[in-house]
Amino acid sequence: MSILIKHSTILTQDDSRQQITGDLYIEDHLIVECSKTPLSIEAEYKIDGNHKLVLPGLINTHTHIPMTLLRGYGDDMLLGDWLAKRIWPVEAKLNKESIKSGAELGLLEMIASGTTSFLDMYFFEETIAKVTEKAGMRGFLGFALIDFDTPEFAASELLPQCEQFIKRWKDNPLISPVVAPHSTYSCRPETLEKSLEIATTYQVPLHIHCSETRAEIYDVQKKYGVRPVEQLKKLGLLQKGTSLAHCGWITKNEIYDIKNAGVAVSHCPVSNLKIATGGFTPVPELLDACVPVGLGTDGAASNNTLDMFETIKFCALVQKNHRWDPTVLPAQVVVDLATRGGASCLGVEQVLGSLKEGTIADVIMIDLKKPHLTPLYDPLSHLVYAIRGADVCTTIVNGVPLMFEKKFLTLDFEKTIEYAKKIALGLIS
Repeated sequence: MSILIKHSTILTQDDSRQQITGDLYIEDHLIVECSKTPLSIEAEYKIDGNHKLVLPGLINTHTHIPMTLLRGYGDDMLLGDWLAKRIWPVEAKLNKESIKSGAELGLLEMIASGTTSFLDMYFFEETIAKVTEKAGMRGFLGFALIDFDTPEFAASELLPQCEQFIKRWKDNPLISPVVAPHSTYSCRPETLEKSLEIATTYQVPLHIHCSETRAEIYDVQKKYGVRPVEQLKKLGLLQKGTSLAHCGWITKNEIYDIKNAGVAVSHCPVSNLKIATGGFTPVPELLDACVPVGLGTDGAASNNTLDMFETIKFCALVQKNHRWDPTVLPAQVVVDLATRGGASCLGVEQVLGSLKEGTIADVIMIDLKKPHLTPLYDPLSHLVYAIRGADVCTTIVNGVPLMFEKKFLTLDFEKTIEYAKKIALGLIS
């Protein structure tokens, strides 16, 4: 397939962060040319880029995608009550049908709002993989490991099933399997060590929640005598290829440990604010230490959206407010986190996160002809402070349009919405 985007403002997000007015040509699944001069090339899709902004697709580095079915079910509650009274009882009823519906709904939302890659962690990940591949999205899919039975498998089955999941999907062009032990407080040391062994054997990433709440820190200290980061370090999981979700309660010394180990961090500001974790991921210090940092939405049960543009804005505002410093995390840095930073977290920065010759064609387009986007002095400013997910008009993954001028091409909008409503009602009844 070939796509030619004409006369557009293009944010390449390359090493020099070029902003150009020109044309972008895609062939098969790659960016072939990004040109300031008009291109005269025949293409299957010719797109008028006037009044449009073109940039790399956004990379969501922490999701629980089927939790779209629990959006708004349990707001304004203490974390313990929220989990015990709302989330866990419903999760116990999950099956392949509900997971399929929740995943389709989440994919529809991400495609609509400009996300082209996501790092997931949940149950029934095999079902999620099939739905993601069919939708044409790029998924880094974490098979969740935990020390109790899940709705899909007994605890004793999880490790061998994780291995089978990796073997089935390892060479897929869109699906990248990930080993995803839940956390240091829900996984015994033996489980974490086995998780690392599997990730190392198959050379796949490892993703884990870490230091999200103060209670987590105290619980892990009481149980093992060390904080979560130190526990991961002791067990060998603090190494290149590992990414940590949240890190709202890490210390300066732990930042150095994370940096020295080559570990990445996913910052989820909206979810952490909503459940009132009280901590602030030290993004400026992590970046100063050259730690790869990406942005995540977390699940829609605690966010309540998968809109990365909302997360981008919150990321900037939270840090500025917390530090009494409006110069912290300027717009370019925050846009980097959502594109290049996410790619670095996933170890794919050579092929994703920027638009230049030879990179994979994960591209989004934003309609700038909107009252809230007028006037336009600086596209970067708009990306962080003004643009919403609903302003995305075209989403391309692996060189294939998944949404073109607001029309979904791989998922049925009406059926997905109605199916999700039906399934959600069944879960909470």
